[in-house]
Amino acid sequence: MTMNDPRLNSVHLELPRRQEFRAARDVLLHGCGDHTLCADGRMGFGDATSGIAACQRPNAAASQAAKFVLMDREFVYPLKVGLNTIGRMPDNDVVIDDGYISRRHCAILVHTNDHCELQDVASKNGTFVNNQKINGPTRLNAGDEIRLCTCNLMFVSRLDDVSGGSASFQTQVE
Repeated sequence: MTMNDPRLNSVHLELPRRQEFRAARDVLLHGCGDHTLCADGRMGFGDATSGIAACQRPNAAASQAAKFVLMDREFVYPLKVGLNTIGRMPDNDVVIDDGYISRRHCAILVHTNDHCELQDVASKNGTFVNNQKINGPTRLNAGDEIRLCTCNLMFVSRLDDVSGGSASFQTQVE
């Protein structure tokens, strides 16, 4: 499998964190199906896609078009099919300006079959879903709270809006 995605580069890490990051990256990449890899142009397949930017609330057009988003008190972060990296580096898909968050803290893989999974990528402080530290790929459900250090994000699915579920883009994160 080709790895042309600069978001998954580990040269900035010292050993043994570099080895931990590479192991997590391998698990993440092997979790991608062929359709998901093709849909994510930055993985070296398909057309190149532009980066995702956070959208100020309320009713940002990009967040309305996305099937899945992350939300905090100030921003809506639309997620695209494929790999969505989260961390403090400006080339992440979701950039969180907090010195305690790792450069590449975690990633959300959005599959073409409309399910999503979160994986920590060897962050120093870990990634939590609903106050439980994750130790591998973790399937996300609408309303799940993702915690990175002191940053709380809510995972929201537009699919629940269509099917009559309780989660919506107007949900407030407490």
